[in-house]
Amino acid sequence: MTGLRTSSGAPSWIWGGLMILTAATILGLKISGAINPGTTYLLLIIPFLLGVQFYRSQQNSADACGASSPAIKRYNRGIALSSLGYVLGMGIAISVWNRYELSDSLVFVISLLPAIPTFAMIWVMGRYLKDEQDEYLRHRSVMASLWGLGVVLALGTFWGFLEMFALVPHIWSWWVMPVWAISMGASQYWQGWRSGE
Repeated sequence: MTGLRTSSGAPSWIWGGLMILTAATILGLKISGAINPGTTYLLLIIPFLLGVQFYRSQQNSADACGASSPAIKRYNRGIALSSLGYVLGMGIAISVWNRYELSDSLVFVISLLPAIPTFAMIWVMGRYLKDEQDEYLRHRSVMASLWGLGVVLALGTFWGFLEMFALVPHIWSWWVMPVWAISMGASQYWQGWRSGE
């Protein structure tokens, strides 16, 4: 999308940049031990609210330049709700797992809390591709998905070899979905910028 000015007067890329910057800052503070987990979750409200404003400004930009459709609006709502469920599910699962001694069956159940919204995101994406009538918008989404998949495959393969040769530590595989989504979003933005939208 273009970064057209919204009713708040700020280009949409500013909202996205602020969202990423605040989330990275909070993550850095958490990793360094400067803030505790409870404070981390409270502070994460800030990038979430910036994300809501980013979503609104992107939707306004898309509407203004004709790069929107009813299918995209349903997709955006579904992804926003699924993402919220993912973040809440992840926070709840980690908090419960860290605080209580759980049986294996309960650990399985709390593992579903962030996983089910991930399944919902995949369903929303598939539904969007099925429902989108505009061939150009559908093509852009398919290309963005392929770019996201390419980034995940390249990073996963490279990291796997580094791990095999004991150069880097093992990481949990749930990194795949956020990296894919971020790469897909960056590709969507790049395609819009390249085509002058």
